Amino acid sequence: MDLLNIATKLFMQKLGAGAGGLSEGVVGKALGDLLGGSGGDIDPGSIISKLDGGGLASLAESWLGDGSNSGISPQQIMSLFGESQIGSFASNLNLDASTATDGLAGMLPDLIDSNSKGGGLLDAVGSSSGLLGMASKF
Repeated sequence: MDLLNIATKLFMQKLGAGAGGLSEGVVGKALGDLLGGSGGDIDPGSIISKLDGGGLASLAESWLGDGSNSGISPQQIMSLFGESQIGSFASNLNLDASTATDGLAGMLPDLIDSNSKGGGLLDAVGSSSGLLGMASKF
């Protein structure tokens, strides 16, 4: 299963009843637009770079490591992606920005954590050298 499908399912799970009548296709497109890399899938390297550039490298370290995951707040999500991008994302899903950032804050740690075990994230970033290059920034 590709990262976009995993992210879509996690995001909808985090929204719970708030997902209402959202379809996986609509959520997947919106997530792909927000978190996407080339080819329409999610680019975990870009997410980790955003965290690093936003002064949140310790969050990425906790998500990539084997210990417990540090949480990210909806405010940190807004800061990382910006009001304009979050506004577009929320609008595409017919959600308010608060609900959208809550869903993203719940989904991102689980997405990165679940795909950093057993090589899933390594495959997505193009081998261990790609991940080690990102990790060396921490």
